[in-house]
Amino acid sequence: MMKRQLHRMRQLAHTGSLGRTPETAEFLGEDLQQVEQRLEPAKRAAHNVHKRLQACLQGQSGADMDKRVKKLPLMALSTTMAESFKELDPDSSMGKALEMSCAIQNQLARILAEFEMTLERDVLQPLNRLSEEELPAILKHKKSLQKLVSDWNTLKSRLSQAAKNSGSGQGLGGGPGSYTTTANKVEMLKDEEEELKRKVEQCKDEYLADLYHFATKEDTYANHFIHLMEIQADYHRKSLSSLDTALAELRENHSQTDPSPSMMAAPFSRVYGVPLGTHLRELGRDIALPIEACVMMLLSEGMKEEGLFRLAAGASVLKRLKQTMASDPCSLQEFCSDPHAVAGALKSYLRELPEPLMTFDLYDDWMRAASLKEPGARLEALQEVCSRLPRENLSNLRYLMKFLALLAEAQEVNKMTPSNIAIVLGPNLLWPPEKEGDLAQLDAASVSSIQVVGMVEALIQNADTLFPGDINFNVSGLFSAPAPQDKVSDRPASEELPSIATPTPAPVPAPAPAPAPASVALKERAESEAPPRPASPKVSRSSLEAATPTEDMARRSELAGSRRKEGDACSYRTFIFLLPTYFFVRLVNKLFWTKLEQLPK
Repeated sequence: MMKRQLHRMRQLAHTGSLGRTPETAEFLGEDLQQVEQRLEPAKRAAHNVHKRLQACLQGQSGADMDKRVKKLPLMALSTTMAESFKELDPDSSMGKALEMSCAIQNQLARILAEFEMTLERDVLQPLNRLSEEELPAILKHKKSLQKLVSDWNTLKSRLSQAAKNSGSGQGLGGGPGSYTTTANKVEMLKDEEEELKRKVEQCKDEYLADLYHFATKEDTYANHFIHLMEIQADYHRKSLSSLDTALAELRENHSQTDPSPSMMAAPFSRVYGVPLGTHLRELGRDIALPIEACVMMLLSEGMKEEGLFRLAAGASVLKRLKQTMASDPCSLQEFCSDPHAVAGALKSYLRELPEPLMTFDLYDDWMRAASLKEPGARLEALQEVCSRLPRENLSNLRYLMKFLALLAEAQEVNKMTPSNIAIVLGPNLLWPPEKEGDLAQLDAASVSSIQVVGMVEALIQNADTLFPGDINFNVSGLFSAPAPQDKVSDRPASEELPSIATPTPAPVPAPAPAPAPASVALKERAESEAPPRPASPKVSRSSLEAATPTEDMARRSELAGSRRKEGDACSYRTFIFLLPTYFFVRLVNKLFWTKLEQLPK
């Protein structure tokens, strides 16, 4: 018995990596051996795919259509939409959209249930039969054949040993009884060997038939996976077709609903964060709407506001101003009294442009122009780069620089010198393209920003040279502004400042004499005969000034004197605040040029 077990273990040790003993290899040809090698992997593949695919089902397995649909998350979503729809006004746009969405989700749920039922019938069930019935049966025959072949080989060894013992006993002259016993044993082993051989042949025929069957059906098994993709594609096509049809109907019905008054008053929906060219084409403008609107409001109410563009406005006011700018630019009168919010809206528009107003393409050219030390050469380089700007960028940059130059002329009151303006607005007009790495970010935050500030300061100081000619700030005619401020010429600043400052009531006004009666009467008659203008952010105060008594003007002058004293104190604090920044910028600029000169040429 022990010998038989040891022989069995020896045979198993000689078994190949695929579980085939050397004895069974002689029954299979090369083709069938390759087929046999695919049995185990095919069984595992069918089993694993069936298991994972069944886990992807959302409905109840084996249930009919109605029960399966009820268990789907899409049907639960549809039910929730239906319940929510009952609480809304059926005539509202939200109610109608929710009602149609409920029907769409219901339809998608039924398409999904149909897909899963088809998937179970045509893919999951065949894969389950393959992994649990067909392939295990073939592998069972394989194991039976291996066992029979092993037993047959063992029996043949015993028969051979018995025949040797019988021959040796006869040669040694053993007794007749011993010889008869040995001969009987040999005959019995021969009979067992013949019976076992017959069983091996029968099992071999069955196993070969299974292998041939698997080889012929292997393409059919592969079609199960192909059919899976076909069923999925059909499901997605049906879902997409249903969604497209329902979505078109939903949009059509939604567009036919009566828009609300706020929607009627919102012709401009794309303003902030939109490329400059796209914004100008969509609105048919030459100057961007936020730039023109903010400039017109600041010309009206903000030229003498101290710290303009430097002091931040309230976040809620700024957000509401930007929304009004995008929905109804003719209703900006309420924001005229908050110049800092208007300046913040202008800065925000410039910063939210996908590409800076001075463009990424010319960034290196601007930097080279800013690096020139000689003022004349720098001015020529700036003029050359300006000429290469796109037309719409050049028009808006010229418009903005003319305004900033006008703002800087009132620097004694608003404390906004060209340098101060460049510090707060320069980073919003030009910034480097996105770079990777901390060193690149450090470079962009130090040297580049300082050069940008110096360059913008030069643009403001030389606005009349770089952008010659007059400019009409009220380009679109959508906003009304004091007539003297609509044009900016090349006259000296001493001739232009009175025309800008006279009609502008500022928080820190200088005492001004009361207007002459003749001029007041002429102004009132001109205003009464002027044609009606569109709604404007400017609030006209000429009639109030004309109707003010002399005593009231005296009190106002006294009040203005006290405010001017407070303004002087505030201006001194502002100067002390900006002084370290000014010296820091100059120091870094000097260090940069020193390092640049030390570099080998």
